[in-house]
Amino acid sequence: MAKAGIGRAFQITSIFPGLTVFENVQLGRFAQRGETARAFGRAAGRHRDEVADLLDSVGLGRLADERAGNLSHGDQRALELAISLALEPRLLLLDEPTAGMAPEETDRTMRLVRRIADERSLTLLFCEHDMDVVFGTADRVLVMHEGRPLAEGTPDEVRSNADVQRVYLGEVEAGEVA
Repeated sequence: MAKAGIGRAFQITSIFPGLTVFENVQLGRFAQRGETARAFGRAAGRHRDEVADLLDSVGLGRLADERAGNLSHGDQRALELAISLALEPRLLLLDEPTAGMAPEETDRTMRLVRRIADERSLTLLFCEHDMDVVFGTADRVLVMHEGRPLAEGTPDEVRSNADVQRVYLGEVEAGEVA
């Protein structure tokens, strides 16, 4: 996936909790450059400036030496974003990027994701159940119901779609769509 220009972050955060924040992102750089045979030891200083820049871009520069497992949930999500960015993706896939977050953390995370996507000209594809997050982020929305597309369009088009309103307001029985 990385060689194809795809970065990803799953709903369940996937980091190395025993490594530092810096080392987690550094591993992403090693992987992107094909330098994974001896990631640490003599190679420990490699890509220092690039990793520091990535950490600064996601707001974690001050936590570079902290063990990743000690970070808050929101900071772990930001770390996972930095790891994905270390792979230099053109497409970023995010599964439930705000799952388990408080409203303030959700807002901060999505501002970060939008800023990063804009700055790096990334295509962003994400699955999210928080409609405020979806409508506040997406240019195009695809609504699924029972494994099938129900509606697609701009946030305004989807928000005003009668089928979407019926299904997600609980007015339609399973399998029954107008």
